[in-house]
Amino acid sequence: MPVTDQIKTFARIGFDGFFTDWQSDYPFEEWVRTAKDTGMIYQSIHAPFGRAADMWGEDESKGELALNELLACLEDCKRWDVPIMVAHAFIGFEDHTPTDIGLERFGQLVKAAENSGVKIAFENTEGEEYLFALMDEFADNPAVGFCWDSGHEMCYNRSQDLLARFGDRLIMTHLNDNLGIRDYNGKITWIDDLHLLPFDGIADWDNNVERLKKCGHEDMLTFELTRESKPNRHENDLYAKMEPIEYLTEAYKRACRIAAKF
Repeated sequence: MPVTDQIKTFARIGFDGFFTDWQSDYPFEEWVRTAKDTGMIYQSIHAPFGRAADMWGEDESKGELALNELLACLEDCKRWDVPIMVAHAFIGFEDHTPTDIGLERFGQLVKAAENSGVKIAFENTEGEEYLFALMDEFADNPAVGFCWDSGHEMCYNRSQDLLARFGDRLIMTHLNDNLGIRDYNGKITWIDDLHLLPFDGIADWDNNVERLKKCGHEDMLTFELTRESKPNRHENDLYAKMEPIEYLTEAYKRACRIAAKF
């Protein structure tokens, strides 16, 4: 379903807003116009994250490419009045050592955010050491906030309570469910990150909502979900068999169940 049709469908089902990812050739003008026509809030743009590790590396050319990609995404957020850019602090499971050059590159990004009026929401992913380094480095910067991914916390972050750590800086959510870490020896892989509909995994949603309430988060609840199963897994297969309108309506029902807990 084209994004324009998705936005119209979200509005018809009952959602209040949406987010998109980013590529330089995306038709943002069309999406913004559709949002205005349907009364939808274009809440955030998710920045590319495939080069996130290069932001911390010593290779200047790769680091510059990664930074310029994030700066271009930030510029589109400013141009189209999208208030939040979500960014991953890192990608990968082997490295756990933030670098000064990485903090310097992200510093350039944060400075650009200050000048643009767009907030950067750093998301908890794998390699939380990098998230911690960024949140500490920019602890008092109003252009930097936290995006809490409930599913990432369960698998990538081994269920440590990141809302207790960064809840006072929470500016948006990525709510989803999963089954935790599949490997009995505790090895984390990207296929643990299922992005199931809420209540289809093992998340404790009463606890999640109570933690969100302690943060004073009264803004939009944003869900990040997928119909596609990870390789050699089948938990999302049922969603793929559903018609888009059927799946999105079910997502809306689950969202309402969580909103009602507030």
